[in-house]
Amino acid sequence: MNPLSVEIGRLKFKNPVICGSGEHTIEAHGIRLALKAGASAVVAKSINESRAAKEQLDQTDYMLFDAQWNPLDWHEKPPHDASLFCRSGLVQREFEPWLDELIELDLEAAALSSYVIPSLILADLDACVEQACAIERKGFRALEVNIGAPHASEAAKGAIVLERQAEKVFEIVQRIRQAVQMPLWIKLTGQSEDVVSLAQAAQRAGADSVIMMGRFMGFVPDVQTGRPFLGTSAAIGGSWALPLTARWLVMTRKVLGPHYPLIATNGARTGLDVIRFLMSGAVATEMSSAVWTGGYTVLSDAIEEVDSFLKEKGVSALEILGQAADQIQSYQEQPNRLDHWRKFVK
Repeated sequence: MNPLSVEIGRLKFKNPVICGSGEHTIEAHGIRLALKAGASAVVAKSINESRAAKEQLDQTDYMLFDAQWNPLDWHEKPPHDASLFCRSGLVQREFEPWLDELIELDLEAAALSSYVIPSLILADLDACVEQACAIERKGFRALEVNIGAPHASEAAKGAIVLERQAEKVFEIVQRIRQAVQMPLWIKLTGQSEDVVSLAQAAQRAGADSVIMMGRFMGFVPDVQTGRPFLGTSAAIGGSWALPLTARWLVMTRKVLGPHYPLIATNGARTGLDVIRFLMSGAVATEMSSAVWTGGYTVLSDAIEEVDSFLKEKGVSALEILGQAADQIQSYQEQPNRLDHWRKFVK
């Protein structure tokens, strides 16, 4: 048995490293490069029916920051602790030609024991259901629906929906599940006080997996000019987000159980980060910003690092799944360390 292999619901994956949706998966060339790098799946850049969401791509802008919030040169390899700050939009293609191209890419992926997965971002639910049905008819093996895109709060009205209410998540997922039988992944927001309840609602409504979690909205002033970088608020993500994502994974695993497949995103930059997410309860990790800013070798390097780690420990990916999550304790269960705090006061 391949120690890297994992299962997400009804589907088997050759390793736990997935290339997540982003500008780097808009074009066929980028998807092929991600497949060549060894990703077990590639999620295409998202689409929906909204003209406003497509037009938003023309107003995109992107920045990288170091740990002190200094701008970095986009064309140099970013440090591990770089943060991506950006505005984004959706694919500027007509839906049917986009599907035709992706199904051909999925056939190429199948020959590599990988997947190409279409991604829909919710705007109008009826239209989303209709597009999901078209995706199933075309023969795709899985579908991702993103209801946690961070840009929704700043986007034009009707372009994107970001859902923070569990009852609405249930309604959305139930409608899609009633329409299609294919494996269905739901990407959730991290901009919620209770991500677990959103995941629970998606599970109850029939989602095969949930992806945790979308990036946050942020604001960064330029101290030299006194103006906002990019002139706006924008989505922000970086390695600093890994502990936030991992905590929601742990809490969700505790509620939904160890057999419901969770997928991590937001925070992974290396293979050891994928291991960290595995131990936190995520059966696979979508790497997006790291690939977008660091190139497709980020994927092959991560797979190699995961493989080396598993071989060194003599374990498989499934054997360490949830290993740390299942050992978490409360503050009250920790040993008494009388006056221990004094050692940390300078």
